[in-house]
Amino acid sequence: MIFYTLCEKTGFVKTDSIFYRLFQEFPSIFFELIGEPPQEANAYQFSSVEVKQTAFRIDGVFLPAKESDNPIYFVEVQFQEDSEIYARLFAEIFLYLRQNQPQNDWRAAVIYPTRSLDTADKKHYREFFTSQRVSRIYLDELGEAVSLPISIATVKLVIENEDTAIEKARELIDRTQQEISVQQQQRQLLQLIETILIYKFPTMSREEIEAMFGLSELKQTRFYQEAFEEGKQEGKQEGARQEKFRTVPLLLRVGLTVEEVARELELTVEEVQQAAQQQSSNQNDSGKGLTDEQ
Repeated sequence: MIFYTLCEKTGFVKTDSIFYRLFQEFPSIFFELIGEPPQEANAYQFSSVEVKQTAFRIDGVFLPAKESDNPIYFVEVQFQEDSEIYARLFAEIFLYLRQNQPQNDWRAAVIYPTRSLDTADKKHYREFFTSQRVSRIYLDELGEAVSLPISIATVKLVIENEDTAIEKARELIDRTQQEISVQQQQRQLLQLIETILIYKFPTMSREEIEAMFGLSELKQTRFYQEAFEEGKQEGKQEGARQEKFRTVPLLLRVGLTVEEVARELELTVEEVQQAAQQQSSNQNDSGKGLTDEQ
């Protein structure tokens, strides 16, 4: 089976990046959306291909084992009104089929945030919809997030109103901790929730993200891991104690205890405390200097 994605940008969230990452890390979500067992995704390899035609690109492809009889699945994620979506979609599908000449049958799915965006003319393609070869999925009609599998509930966070997105994200974080026992899957889901929030709220500060995630969940998010690795790498590469001291405030800000920082940077607890106090003193002196100048 080949899995194909084309994603559009919207004003409030970069759905191309979100859905590309979502289907790359959780291919089972697509099969859940179309009503197939999520286990269908287990034997697939993800890659991308380019159709040899101007502006035509297939962003994601899942290739199954050879000699598989499963159908090719094309999926388009459409988050804005587009009167030519079906003309473009079918042109791309048939160009792909002509160039690659696969033996497998094919199907397609178009994912909308809401039915109101599905306004393109379908008269030239009505047989594809009538036969269910092409299906349409409206995310806002999937049901309440609390009753959905956690993976699909995470997808719905993309279309959540800003007024309720923070609350829904906290609920998803709690569900992830309670329902997902495999550490790798839990980490991926938490990082996906974090990514969606960053796209939806680009002005959200690191402190606000920290406040949303508990310490154990925080340690599994991408920004925590990047900050932590940055601190460790600086200490390793420079090999100088002063460089290690400069990473102390960073690691403390992302939630490590003084003892954890000392252990990871191979410093004493007293040295970590001194570095933190020095940073605080420098900030106070800087603020005092500005006040004096004023």
